[in-house]
Amino acid sequence: MTAWPNKPFIYQINTWVWLDRLSRTYEMPLTLETVPDDVLNELAALNVDAIWLMGVWYRSPATRASALRYIHEYRGALPDITPEDVVGSPYAVGMYQVDGNLGGRTGLANFRKRLAERGLKLILDYVPNHVATDHPWVSRHPEWMVQGKPADLRKRKDDFFSTRDSLGQARVIAHGRDPYFPGWVDTAQINAFNPEVRRATVDLLKDIASQCDGVRCDMAMLFLNDIFRRTWGGYVPENPTTEFWADVIQPVRETHADFLFMAEVYWDMEYRLLELGFDYCYDKRLYDRIRDNDIGGIRTHLIADGGYQQHLTRFIENHDEQRAVAHFGLPKSKMGAVMICTLPGATLLHDGQFEGRRVKLPVQIGRQPEEKLDMELKQFYQRLLQETRAPIYQRGHWVQYHPSPAKDNGSHHNLVAYGWRCDHQYRLIVINLTGSWSQAHISLYLWPEMGHSNWLLTDILNDAHYTRGGGHMLNPGLYVELAPYSAHVFHLERH
Repeated sequence: MTAWPNKPFIYQINTWVWLDRLSRTYEMPLTLETVPDDVLNELAALNVDAIWLMGVWYRSPATRASALRYIHEYRGALPDITPEDVVGSPYAVGMYQVDGNLGGRTGLANFRKRLAERGLKLILDYVPNHVATDHPWVSRHPEWMVQGKPADLRKRKDDFFSTRDSLGQARVIAHGRDPYFPGWVDTAQINAFNPEVRRATVDLLKDIASQCDGVRCDMAMLFLNDIFRRTWGGYVPENPTTEFWADVIQPVRETHADFLFMAEVYWDMEYRLLELGFDYCYDKRLYDRIRDNDIGGIRTHLIADGGYQQHLTRFIENHDEQRAVAHFGLPKSKMGAVMICTLPGATLLHDGQFEGRRVKLPVQIGRQPEEKLDMELKQFYQRLLQETRAPIYQRGHWVQYHPSPAKDNGSHHNLVAYGWRCDHQYRLIVINLTGSWSQAHISLYLWPEMGHSNWLLTDILNDAHYTRGGGHMLNPGLYVELAPYSAHVFHLERH
């Protein structure tokens, strides 16, 4: 299998829901072992680099029982829901064994092999912070969990639960949580400071690495020493001298050198996790600024060092966020897609995003509702992703440009502009994420060689063609006028 590209495109699939949908389409029960070739060929035709199968690990009885208590909350997403549709959260892992309902370890291995034959890599989940309340670690190694006292069951009833270990001894165990919210009731909190936990995690991750090409690490910042101390101070010993991620990533890399680590991370902790060995971190800041129409904030965010930008994962939806079309509206969602696909760094795309699905599905259920699909939007994504296969996005040098006034209306502030250069190839991207007509001059001063030629500009989003003089594109700059929620993705060729 080839090494990871510099700018990977990752396509997230909710495994249980996806297999249920395929089973209904093909009118036969399907697992990872028996996914038809046509379906895998369709995945390969998406022009992505990796498939993230979310939720392949075993859903335990306690995980499902906990989810069933909240079945009434899932009716908003699936009005005709039945108990059979409730499968439990994939983030309350019962064991790191592929769930038999999905095809088991052998089914996953064959699925990965068939992906690789089509040039696709495989990413799976790893949840460092917690496990299901009936995970084997809870009973066999209660010392690996954050433990409380009987009084905690009264004083902090949302954060602790009672259980018995494998010897029958009563234990008070913490629920997994972050420092700002009560515990997740279907989980047990792992003690990040326990050295045995760190050694066991290395073995676990090596086993996971033997089954896939990378992991998406859930809420990875919760296991930073200072954050874990803030959450569980008084229940755990003093900080260790090393960070959890430094202790586990490097040993895995010694045996799986090309294994990819991607962190779900918030609270401006991205740089710290990259320093500790992660390849990519979620770019939640960009998502928030697209959501809030903070164009100046986006431009400021993109000033960051290019080496840092290359290690961010850009997205406009995933299983935690609202569906992009429902949340942003169709026109703005398309402009957000242009941005995340043409910026440096990884791009995370979500099953159903291309077809305009609007229902955000609770992760605890295994069936999605029928929705009207938008085939025109799918064609837009196909065109956009075909463009991003060009080598310039992998090997090129990225720069940000700063729009200047073209008319006395301040609308140049609505635009984000940047470009790619590789050898004698150029791309210029200008995006209007607002609902207003906007005009600007874009001076391509960082490409001074342009001043010696005339240029043909082809917009790949609509096949429009323009001829412009290079000197004019340097000073005062290329004139652009963009309708609300529109963009240019220009190929620039000497004319």
